Amino acid sequence: MLTSKQRSCLKAIAQNIKVTMQIGKEGISDSVKTQLNELLYHKELVKINVLKNCEYTAKELIDILSNELNAEPVIALGNKIVLYKRSNKENIEHIVF
Repeated sequence: MLTSKQRSCLKAIAQNIKVTMQIGKEGISDSVKTQLNELLYHKELVKINVLKNCEYTAKELIDILSNELNAEPVIALGNKIVLYKRSNKENIEHIVF
């Protein structure tokens, strides 16, 4: 569980990263979950764009994905969501709070 200070730090970092994935009308398929899990493993912080034709809102989607991927929800704002998951991969620069 993230503290409010950690979440604030992650929000600031997320402002400077590009959207790494989009979720649209196909919703949350197994391939989407697999891709997100890989992105979280390699990057730890992922920004996702929720398209208007998606059956879920960004707030619904952040809850679903954080539960299914064991990730921490950072923020759902407008049509963007940010997820964080500490990676156990070596040789990457981990996010330090």
